[in-house]
Amino acid sequence: MSVKVFATQEVQDLLKVATNLQSDGGNARAKEITHRLLSDLFKAIDELEKYLDIRMDAADKQAEIEGGTARTIEGLLYVEGAPVRDGMSKIDIDIDIDADADADADAGPLVIRGVVTGPDGKPDGKPVANAVVECWHANSKGFYSHFNPTGAQSDFNLRGAVKTGEDGRYEFRTLMPVGYGCPPHGSTQQLLNVLGRHGNRPAHVHFFVTADTLRKLTTQINIEGDPLIWDDFAYATREDLIPHVMDKRGGTALGMKEDAYKEIEFDIALTPLVQGKDNQLVNRLRATAAA
Repeated sequence: MSVKVFATQEVQDLLKVATNLQSDGGNARAKEITHRLLSDLFKAIDELEKYLDIRMDAADKQAEIEGGTARTIEGLLYVEGAPVRDGMSKIDIDIDIDADADADADAGPLVIRGVVTGPDGKPDGKPVANAVVECWHANSKGFYSHFNPTGAQSDFNLRGAVKTGEDGRYEFRTLMPVGYGCPPHGSTQQLLNVLGRHGNRPAHVHFFVTADTLRKLTTQINIEGDPLIWDDFAYATREDLIPHVMDKRGGTALGMKEDAYKEIEFDIALTPLVQGKDNQLVNRLRATAAA
């Protein structure tokens, strides 16, 4: 990638905020050293997720690619292998398995739905059939299945994948997530402590979206109203990724735990390949499990 963004104001501001350089909190020497090291890393490598997003945005602008749903970081807790359903997937599976115990009792029901479109017919793209929308998020305790230290969640709870039909529609029936923080005694939080920063994230939902002849989208939405939306330690919030949360009724008929539920409509616009290639693919080790 030939795009150079390190010297831009956006990147320099990100470095200052990430290292808390202009705050009175934390250890001044530790902040100075971290700022220098992080700056050198930004110059040297491409995959420091938020920084990579900035570089990809700049590359799209250079290639005159416009529109499309905003990208943001993948995070660390994706698990490959979720079952793929046609059109709709009910991913609050522990509610059905452990109904008597009211699994995840603190979480209210949530429907996330929308339409996947492509770049044809701008600005309103045509629906994309056979796109695969993958979704995963934390439970009401801030834990992801497969990574839950309490062992309380079944495999692929709150994880799923949907293949769109001719109308491009997808739907997930799930539960409302909450935000969470870094492990309090882990090395990341220890570094944040000396920088005088917190390690908390707002409630959010992750997505991968793939389709033939279009670029893969990696993104996540924040839950409207979360107080940490603009204070996310991972800097994953983007203005276009805070959809409105609506109040609905009729959840019982949808197989949800309560009749009253929340709904988020999140339409997804994909963008074309670049010279026949998908330059959005990031190859890294990821967890895999059998559904």
